[in-house]
Amino acid sequence: MVPRSMAAPTGVSVSEIFREIDEELRRENLLRLWSRYWRHIIGVVVVALVIAGGIVAWRQHEVSTREAQSARFAGALTIAAQGKAADAAQAFATVAQQGGGYGILAAFEQADQLAKSGDRTGAVKLYDQLAERSDLDPELRDEARLFAVMNGFTDADPKTVIEQLAPLTAEGNPWRATALELSAVARLKSGDRKAARDLYKKLADDPATPRSARALAAEMVAALAS
Repeated sequence: MVPRSMAAPTGVSVSEIFREIDEELRRENLLRLWSRYWRHIIGVVVVALVIAGGIVAWRQHEVSTREAQSARFAGALTIAAQGKAADAAQAFATVAQQGGGYGILAAFEQADQLAKSGDRTGAVKLYDQLAERSDLDPELRDEARLFAVMNGFTDADPKTVIEQLAPLTAEGNPWRATALELSAVARLKSGDRKAARDLYKKLADDPATPRSARALAAEMVAALAS
């Protein structure tokens, strides 16, 4: 039985009294900690606010940069659509220098516009650079290699062309059909009709080859056989 001196006031439970005492003790502890460490606490809060503000500013800057880059890329596409290949190449070069996703697309577009403007040497050089970039997806590197060969094919040594295209002729490569066709033309250019016919036959017999390419390959097989 609880002594009268410790008895809870009427209508108030013992658990409520202990809860109030606990809250008072917590408040006193918090006040004691605040009086001792308030400078440190304020410092931590300020640093946290600065970091949060920096993150928000950085994100806003990233969004703003992407929007600006997108606008420049769209502007370069407009120039290209007007048939101003040299000017478009320069506009795409500006976007490409900024890097990022648009930078890669712009580099490919720049090389394409260089070729259209008549600067095939510059186009081949840029495609070669893209083909050597380790940060690009393998398929994009292969695409760059293929375009480099296509743009430099006329003046290139057939043996060099065949060597450059060899990795692209592997089964499963998305550029295999085109690479085999170019390799066959390079064989013809070097005078090796038999090797060219074998490549055309491989194309004609491959169900993965596009229908139009298979038909052309079959015609070449027949022509070279005669």
